Amino acid sequence: MSSNNPYIVEVIESHELIQQWFANTPVEADVCERLLSHFSPSFTMVGVSGHALSYSALCAFFQANGGAKQGLKIEVSAIEIISEWENGAVLSYQEQQSLPDQAASLRYSTVVFEKDLQGKVLWRHLHETKANNGT
Repeated sequence: MSSNNPYIVEVIESHELIQQWFANTPVEADVCERLLSHFSPSFTMVGVSGHALSYSALCAFFQANGGAKQGLKIEVSAIEIISEWENGAVLSYQEQQSLPDQAASLRYSTVVFEKDLQGKVLWRHLHETKANNGT
């Protein structure tokens, strides 16, 4: 596994943009536009709450919450390629989020990536599971 792998790079860079979008005020609209360009129009997600989210719902969520988590830090670790093929891959990773004066939260995530016709890596599906306390 190489950090030059485009799918691993995508996990890292997307989370950097997510942190930047949520944590910074004033927010810069181009950050949200760049972030949303990483997702397939067919994107789906099951979040830690167990609720499903479509691409349009994801867009609305990000657009409404720029700067909403000042001081947010996101750390991604344990990135593993589960399967990789010519036009996509499945990866797992751990994501820890922390806010000032709050306990950090950990989630385990599995992502399905696809490449568009130009070869750009896009998020196609994400499933997050909240870690139990103490893990």
